[in-house]
Amino acid sequence: MTTASGPTVISSRDNPWLKELRRLAQEPGAARRQARAWLEGDHLARALRARGGQAEAAVFAESAWNALGLTVTGPESRDAWARVAAKVVVLPDALFQTVSGLESPARMGLVVALPPAPRLDPQAPTVVLDRVQDAGNVGAILRCAAAFGFTQVMALKGTAALWSPKVLRAGMGAHFGLQLLEGADPADLGQLAVPRLATSSHQGLWLHQARQPWPCAWVFGHEGQGVGPEVAAFCDHWMRIVQPGGEESLNVATAAAICLHASAAARAA
Repeated sequence: MTTASGPTVISSRDNPWLKELRRLAQEPGAARRQARAWLEGDHLARALRARGGQAEAAVFAESAWNALGLTVTGPESRDAWARVAAKVVVLPDALFQTVSGLESPARMGLVVALPPAPRLDPQAPTVVLDRVQDAGNVGAILRCAAAFGFTQVMALKGTAALWSPKVLRAGMGAHFGLQLLEGADPADLGQLAVPRLATSSHQGLWLHQARQPWPCAWVFGHEGQGVGPEVAAFCDHWMRIVQPGGEESLNVATAAAICLHASAAARAA
């Protein structure tokens, strides 16, 4: 908690804690090395708070912290953020900009400990990511998974780090409602006890005509190469998305949104 003496103020760019925060905010692999994640911006911070999450630190640009001083009570008050974080750190605005990975820094963020790695649930509705490398695509797929009722995401080796800053921003808070497994091997798909579905541009049933099982596991592959042969060996069914416009293929996040929605719609029906 913030002590009676107020928040911790850091004014030196060479402060060791600040150096670690800068790495966490800017390097994709830093989250795993530090077992922490950087949630930049009030949207991600509020998403964590809405699920009862706690942070190691709440970090504010000085201008943002001063603005909070105008709010005595309520969810945007200093006390409200102090209850979420073990400590509050305030940085001069120019120093906060050296931390931020955004062109327009959000002026606040939270440092959170990564959750313990969960056990794979064989029965859970699952999204499998096979070497999906673009962080924006990965975050968008996580957001769709959470929106459409999938509770588990299995990221195979070669997939963008799920807790990297760019994936977190694209996920828009979806991380906090999902069980996330990283560094999985293709053979781990054999542990899933639900039908495993994969997309293809040239084979399989038409998605809009096929019966959608629930629960199931959707497998989405590399942006250029698609689902790899080792992973394909574990897939039970292949699906195609009708494309009357004639494009060769869809962006993987777009395809995932269509497929996951189809499963959610079938479940609702």
